[in-house]
Amino acid sequence: MEYDVKDLSLAAGGTRRIEWADRDMPVLALVRERFEKEKLLDGVRMSACLHITAETANLARTLKAGGADLVLCASNPLSTQDDVAASLVKDFEIPVFAVRAEDRDTYYSHIEAAIAHRPTITMDDGADLVNVLHKDYPERAGEITASMEETTTGVIRLRAMEAAGALLFPVMAVNDAATKHLFDNRYGTGQSTMDGIIRATDALVAGKKIVVAGYGWCGRGVASRAKGLGASVIVTEVDPLRALEAAMDGFQVMEMQEAARVGGIFVTVTGDINVIREEHFRVMLDGAVVCNSGHFNVEIDLGALEGLAAKKNPGVKDLVDEYILDDGRRIYVLAEGRLINLSAAHGHPASVMDMSFATQALTSEYVLKSASSLRPRVYDVPTSIEEWVSSLKLQSMGISIDTLTDEQKKYLSSFDIGT
Repeated sequence: MEYDVKDLSLAAGGTRRIEWADRDMPVLALVRERFEKEKLLDGVRMSACLHITAETANLARTLKAGGADLVLCASNPLSTQDDVAASLVKDFEIPVFAVRAEDRDTYYSHIEAAIAHRPTITMDDGADLVNVLHKDYPERAGEITASMEETTTGVIRLRAMEAAGALLFPVMAVNDAATKHLFDNRYGTGQSTMDGIIRATDALVAGKKIVVAGYGWCGRGVASRAKGLGASVIVTEVDPLRALEAAMDGFQVMEMQEAARVGGIFVTVTGDINVIREEHFRVMLDGAVVCNSGHFNVEIDLGALEGLAAKKNPGVKDLVDEYILDDGRRIYVLAEGRLINLSAAHGHPASVMDMSFATQALTSEYVLKSASSLRPRVYDVPTSIEEWVSSLKLQSMGISIDTLTDEQKKYLSSFDIGT
């Protein structure tokens, strides 16, 4: 078995981490149990470009239990948990190509290794695997039954490809499933982002002015968690409806140029490029902290900051780089502008990834059964999968809900009953 991980001797620690996460992923465990019995993915070649974490490991175990021939590579150079990668190789016999802090060339060589597996189903966290397939291996498009995309950023890219007529095979927008973005993006990103900032800086959040760029589901989560920790939260937006929602949720809303003058900690969660740029750095307070929780490290214009800085002190603290401007002001960038929640913390809690990965696993089953009807476009996850996952999650939490009576069902499907 070919693989590339940091050190197989780390496997024991990774196994403990995987097993600990599994305790909080009961829905995925039920999916794995059924997959193991039915072997729904028997012989299917799968390549997955995902964050190599303990939670992802339990998804990988589920796919393998279903019979899949699976290869994993990292979807971000700083998100790999090296002990988990070692455990997947040594203890679960799943090929992994991922090393924390790998350089760009290694990152893409690992994607190439996943493509060399000749997958018929792919999974992506940011669409890098699909992007390389389209750019460098378009002749293999006919081999791909479908792909699944887990991030807002990736879905944006893929919908753009579909609109341009450039998408060569079907893609399931797992990110857009309610069981994913309503919980994973909001509660997972919200909590893990604040966890990453605190671990990286040791900062007291209470009393700080925290600027959250973007009020999508991730931004909502970060803003609410920061508020809960006692921060004064400012939101910046380009979408008038989201800006209005943020204002009505009790947050200050202003332009980034104005926020840059008063913020202490800045978090970007937009999925767009250069959200914080030169004109913002020029007016930031001394000691401002800047980080990103969007998928790609393009939301902060680090090139502009490099150009403004008289001096850069990398690694003044783990995952903290100090930029000193001509006038002596210091700006601190966390985790090189990469995903702060995975670079400085452990990523989303297992309990929220339980739903996302159960949805992911079941969607892989769905695309196999529906292959003949799928076309090169971006599809939503079927409602039946969403309802099954959310119902089981409620059961695992010991929560029961009401069911409609026959009278209520009739009323909802009728139009003849008025005031």
